[in-house]
Amino acid sequence: MKQTAAPPGLATPLQFLKGVGPRRAQQLERKGLSTVEDALFFLPLRHEDRTQLTPFRRLQPGQAATCAGTIVGVSPPPPGRSRAPFSALLRDASGYVTASWFHAGYLARVFKRDQKLVLHGRVARYKGALVLQQPDWEIVESGEDDRLHTGRLVPVYSTTEGLPQRALRSLMWRVVDAFAREVPEVLPEAVRARRRLAPLAQALRDAHFPDADEALGTARRRLAFDDFLLLQLGLAILRSRTTRARGIAMSPRGDFVRQLRAALPYALTGAQERVWVEIRRDMAAPHPMHRLLQGDVGSGKTVVAALAVLTAVEAGYQAAVMAPTEILAEQHFMTFRQLLAPLGVDVSLLTSSLAPRERAARRAALAAGELPVVVGTHALVQEGVAFRRLGLAVVDEQHRFGVQQRARLREKGEHPDLLVMTATPIPRTLALTLYGDLDVSVLDELPPGRRPVVTVTRTEPKRRAIYKFLRDQITEGRQVYVVYPLVEESEALDLKAASDMARRLAEDVFPDLTVGLLHGRLGFPEKDAIMRRFKAGEIHVLASTTVIEVGIDVPNASVMLVEHAERFGVSQLHQLRGRVGRGPWKSFCILLTSGRLGEEAQRRIDAMVSTSDGFKIAEADLELRGPGEFFGTRQSGLPEFRTADLLRDAAILEEARQEAQAIVAADPELRDPAHRALRTVLLARWRGKLALASAG
Repeated sequence: MKQTAAPPGLATPLQFLKGVGPRRAQQLERKGLSTVEDALFFLPLRHEDRTQLTPFRRLQPGQAATCAGTIVGVSPPPPGRSRAPFSALLRDASGYVTASWFHAGYLARVFKRDQKLVLHGRVARYKGALVLQQPDWEIVESGEDDRLHTGRLVPVYSTTEGLPQRALRSLMWRVVDAFAREVPEVLPEAVRARRRLAPLAQALRDAHFPDADEALGTARRRLAFDDFLLLQLGLAILRSRTTRARGIAMSPRGDFVRQLRAALPYALTGAQERVWVEIRRDMAAPHPMHRLLQGDVGSGKTVVAALAVLTAVEAGYQAAVMAPTEILAEQHFMTFRQLLAPLGVDVSLLTSSLAPRERAARRAALAAGELPVVVGTHALVQEGVAFRRLGLAVVDEQHRFGVQQRARLREKGEHPDLLVMTATPIPRTLALTLYGDLDVSVLDELPPGRRPVVTVTRTEPKRRAIYKFLRDQITEGRQVYVVYPLVEESEALDLKAASDMARRLAEDVFPDLTVGLLHGRLGFPEKDAIMRRFKAGEIHVLASTTVIEVGIDVPNASVMLVEHAERFGVSQLHQLRGRVGRGPWKSFCILLTSGRLGEEAQRRIDAMVSTSDGFKIAEADLELRGPGEFFGTRQSGLPEFRTADLLRDAAILEEARQEAQAIVAADPELRDPAHRALRTVLLARWRGKLALASAG
């Protein structure tokens, strides 16, 4: 369907606006701004209340404040001391304050005595005096547009080199004043009325230049709703297409499933039984399964996935199990082989580290249908890998397998069933955002006998006592993990540190015990052999990098010692802790830190010590890192938000989801004239992603 073009005014290149010109247009382009419409939706980072500037004498350490003063002196760093701060002394009617900036020697060319600055930043006390640390600043010049820069709620934008805040703000004022009224309304009137949302043109004006906090709040709510609605509409359309598509109905007699269940040394938990019923029902239906399996560390996701794999194989189809890294793929291979091989079901590994001839042979066998179960990385769904009859794909998500890859997977074979697993419990708002095209099952119960792990934090002076505790545990018949961080930028150094520490443990600390070393540079056969020896109890202490983070089950291991724990994220620490506590013995996780922790590192360690609930850990991680970093990589295939904030706006997301579902239920492809504007803006926002413009 052809998209409706933006009104001519909105498509105007910024270069042709008064006072812009080619050079300024280039600077704006660096911020992704080329047209009037781009500028209208380029919203401020924040607003400063310059009706109420804080006098210097009322500044309080530990608080952020906006204030204004005149420069009375500047102090550049001394020659040769580039790490020293650049500072400026400012005066207002109430007194003096110092502002300081690091790595800012260039300010010596910018600041002059008697210039007036507006500053916004955090106040600290240094050697008894108040200091504004690294404040945002703006030179105040008197002029006709002063009403924009002082005495009001003033927008502060993200700028780029050569583009001063005042110049950008003045341009935005002209754009908003001249063009905001031309922005067409996209929401159906009924939705706007039901949700009490401001008109879009008004919301844009108030998002940039509000008269009061209330107007700003109303504007943000409307724009956040639009962000979420466009996301949820896209996901709802994908979901409705999936439920309408023809899939594979798989309902064999279930002999393999019965054999595996009989061979397990334990009964499934109530949660596993409930989830298995949901998955079995999905697989038997004539539409493709699209299900997310969420469960905390050790809740038994793999066994449930194995039941699904066996169902597909018994029905005469192939199953693929995918992980985000080769190391995780190898671990899944070991686990699935252990579960399935005794039933006579072959499991193969396909990764890029195989010898080329071996890899080619396995790909040919896969295409011929000779391999019933294959485990590999996400490369399994790339071009060039063919299946004879792919019936089920199990994806170990780790947040790195986005909607776009899910769509690509649907094109393999005859609309295979899809089971996505994640061991990071995800707060509901994020699950709705990342997995809005999937049904969700939650394993919210740990297997019987799993005891909570005692988590403590210790510093370097306690090392000798820690080693004594490890020896006591080993004397009682237990085994121990010692894990070292591995940071990609310094992988060689970290690997050397892990190797040196393993050698020290073997030669100096536990010379009478067997110490093993496991790291990602080892080949699969060596890793497999070490893990088999550890599982068999032949290795007492396993020194490792984070390759043991997921998927290794050694019930006899009762202690996890994490070196340099402050270098790990919360979710990663929680995954590591999940390696112990799998047997009937009391288990421990010891977080060894350098002792001198930054504020954020301290909060991570505190979160680990205070709870073992994966959902609480995930919430803490999300608050610490923000949604973008929480996922490790930007989700491929999802449109970006202009205004919405997943943490702040969870309630708005829920409203938008309800509206999206109602709209798509009534009009699955947005063909109704009342939805024409929505369809146009949806296609623009999801441009090139997921073939939303294609026929359903």
